[in-house]
Amino acid sequence: MRYWLMKSEPEAFSIDDLHDRPGQTEHWDGVRNYQARNMMRDEMKIGDQMFFYHSNCDEPGIVGIAEVARESYPDFTAFDPDDKHFDPKSNSDKPTWFMVDVRFVRKLSRTISLRELRLKVELAELALLRRGNRLSIMPVSEQQWQFILNLE
Repeated sequence: MRYWLMKSEPEAFSIDDLHDRPGQTEHWDGVRNYQARNMMRDEMKIGDQMFFYHSNCDEPGIVGIAEVARESYPDFTAFDPDDKHFDPKSNSDKPTWFMVDVRFVRKLSRTISLRELRLKVELAELALLRRGNRLSIMPVSEQQWQFILNLE
């Protein structure tokens, strides 16, 4: 099993939105970065755990846990000209973009803020904290995962 951190703006899709979906499961669409796409397409497996991170909000931070419920498949939003994630260069015969389904596991008892994460020397190598890293999906080591869970 692997561990991940996946960012979403709570105004677009929050941990509560995931909780409220049928089966508490939803596809993670709209990723338009090749490196993040490759991680979803090639590395994410059913049962992998992810931190659900709220970004671009008053208090960015880890708010919950979800798991991969379905391995990668073509992101159909790329083919829909009416969708905000439409990509005219992608087509269903040779898709460019992929997504996975994620399932709600639980909300954390509190938000573990970006500010708090930055203060922990044990997390110095966490991809989220690297200068210039703007990826919406990133790997988390098992040691980082356990350390962050212990902060809760």
